Amino acid sequence: MLIVMKREATENEIEGVIREIEQVGYRPHVSRGEERTLIGAIGKGPTPELMEHFRALPGVAEVIPISKPYKLASLEVQPFPTVLEFPTGKTGGGHVMVAAGPCGVESYEQTLTAARYVRKHGGQMLRGGAFKPRTSPYAFQGLGVEGLKILAEARKETGLPVVTEVLSPDQVELVAEYVDALQIGARNAQNFPLLQAVGEAGKPVLLKRGMSMTLEEFLMSAEYILARGNMQVILVERGIRTFEKATRFTLDVSAVPVLKSWTHLPVWIDPSHPAGKREWVTPLALAGLAAGADGIIVETHPEPEKALSDAAQQLHEHEFAELMNRVRALVKALGRSLEGAYTPR
Repeated sequence: MLIVMKREATENEIEGVIREIEQVGYRPHVSRGEERTLIGAIGKGPTPELMEHFRALPGVAEVIPISKPYKLASLEVQPFPTVLEFPTGKTGGGHVMVAAGPCGVESYEQTLTAARYVRKHGGQMLRGGAFKPRTSPYAFQGLGVEGLKILAEARKETGLPVVTEVLSPDQVELVAEYVDALQIGARNAQNFPLLQAVGEAGKPVLLKRGMSMTLEEFLMSAEYILARGNMQVILVERGIRTFEKATRFTLDVSAVPVLKSWTHLPVWIDPSHPAGKREWVTPLALAGLAAGADGIIVETHPEPEKALSDAAQQLHEHEFAELMNRVRALVKALGRSLEGAYTPR
């Protein structure tokens, strides 16, 4: 249920409601707006008697049952956008971020080269896979811990925060030591023990949509992270599996406005995986941003033809530079902000 406090409610009254929520076995979630404070009471469906009990508390204006199955992700609980802040920029609430880098960390030189030009051309976050989930057991699986160390070195030199994928609950603590954000890939979008583990890690999480997930299922996966106390979740639309074979996946651009009408969480687009070919990455990225996305995560490689994974969809440096030029123009036209992004002169 959602407890709406009166405009003149005091801090003591707000704290009293929070204590009462905890005493009846619910978990409070406080959202402080400009005019009113909203307190979500998260737990099993409330009885009419329990709702009436909370209506009678000092400072309470209204008690509303939350209709969505995803409670903490819902706009009913928090009616204003969540904004996540990194050293190089913000995402959500009109702020846009660009994360870019190679699909996989293959070597120190390859990763540092990519990180340097990602920063040079305006990227605000470095992506790179240290552990790679691959369809084939014989494909490149990543460098593991050595890859994490390389990403940390790239961050040290460029100042870019780092995001990488984590594959299992027992990896979370290790990976979190090296990176600034944890990525949950499409294959693990409903790996509930992993979602709970990253929820307890205290790091921002980029959660990719599973290739066969409905949007409600996507938000329920996010709820697993939020329910562990981690409200720093970015939803990433990365394409779904349909009957179409021309592209690797079908990018569901409509997911962006739909999600933004349902949730306060930032919504990003991954244009690389649905495209499957580098010449289609930029149009898909721009489409996602035009639809309202709060960021994009793109694959780029110093020598894509030599990449050990996803070679066909990774951008050359000059292609990434052109993408960033077009992103800057579009974001400006939309009246949004790439705050913190480096603009080449």
